[in-house]
Amino acid sequence: MNVTLVTVPTAVRMRMPSRYVSLRAWLSRSLPRFVCCAAMAREDYLNHLASVPLFSGCTTKELRDIAKATVELTLDEGKEFVTQGDVGREAFVIVEGRADVTRGGQTIAQLGPGDCVGELALLDHGPRTATVTAATPLTVLVLGPREFSGLLDEVPTLTHKILAALASRVRDLDSKNYG
Repeated sequence: MNVTLVTVPTAVRMRMPSRYVSLRAWLSRSLPRFVCCAAMAREDYLNHLASVPLFSGCTTKELRDIAKATVELTLDEGKEFVTQGDVGREAFVIVEGRADVTRGGQTIAQLGPGDCVGELALLDHGPRTATVTAATPLTVLVLGPREFSGLLDEVPTLTHKILAALASRVRDLDSKNYG
C-alpha cells in the first residue's frame, strides 16, 4: 500500500463545523486526500511512532491506539499552524522537523520531535498562548479534542509524559520569574 502524505496549507486553520463528531470525519469531508494513521497502522508505522520521544515506552497496543486516533500532516517551512489568541481545536505532536514558538513576536522556544503543541487549549478550553511556525519542513500528528481526551484515558504512558512536560514548563516559568 503506497501512502502519500500531502501538505495541507490551510487545514489546520479551518474551523471544524459542529456537525462533525471528530477531527477524522471533518478531515475526510474537508480534504480530498488526507492520511489517516489508522490506515497506516502497520508494524513499520508503529516503529516510526515508537521513535518519537513522547511515545517511547508505549506498548504496541498503546501505539496502535495512538495511530488510530491521529492524522499525520506535513507542513511547509514557514507555515504558521498555531496562532496566539485563537481558540484551540486540536493538539499537535511533532514527529519530524523543528518549529519556532513566539509570543508577542518574540521567539521563546524551539520545538522538535516528541514535543506537543496545543494541549493546553484542549485541557482548559482557553485561547492559544503562543504562535507556532514550522522552522523546517514539519511532520505532525493532529489530535482533535475527542481523540486527545480518549488517548489521555486509554494511554497512561502518554498521560504521564504530557503531565511531566507541563510540570517542566511550570518549573521553568517559576525559575525565570522567581529565580
